[in-house]
Amino acid sequence: MPILQYVCKNCNKRFEELVKSHLDPVVCPGCGSTAERCYSGEMFSATGKHTKKCNGNCKTCSGCR
Repeated sequence: MPILQYVCKNCNKRFEELVKSHLDPVVCPGCGSTAERCYSGEMFSATGKHTKKCNGNCKTCSGCR
């Protein structure tokens, strides 16, 4: 289960969430609104090493596999 970064468009709170799937909806712990995935933070590969070319969008990237 991945820990992903999210941002709430309602209150601008940034947070991390442990999810079963990146498709699962995530609720902001601050205001309760639905949050969106944030792709601006650091990304790591499945081995835990920092990937220099990762854009965070797992749908288009195969660099971590």
